Amino acid sequence: MLQFFGVDFLDLWRGQLSIRRINVLIGSLLNQPGRSSLSAAVDESATWSDSEHLLARVHDALELSNWLFYQANSSEDAEPVPAPTPMRRPGVEEVALEPVKPTYASTDEVVDFFTRMNNL
Repeated sequence: MLQFFGVDFLDLWRGQLSIRRINVLIGSLLNQPGRSSLSAAVDESATWSDSEHLLARVHDALELSNWLFYQANSSEDAEPVPAPTPMRRPGVEEVALEPVKPTYASTDEVVDFFTRMNNL
């Protein structure tokens, strides 16, 4: 507090500083741009800046795009390539998801869908 605002915590015991004022100052420290050790202690995801989070999203999108391109342009008897896993981000726990088995529409459902589209 002394480094950023020139406020000494001893002023609380001297009667020159209130608890509410300390709360306001800590809140403003958490909203400061850039990385701060206070923000990182409160929220692990604050160790990355916004640009690093955006780069991780771009990385994941590019990996997925390359994987989809490969899947669309490879032969059916080619060895399957596992789907890419997203880049780990600080503050986000990894969740192991089971692969979802795709479900397909029956012939009657497809015919019904196109019949309804023709009747619009």
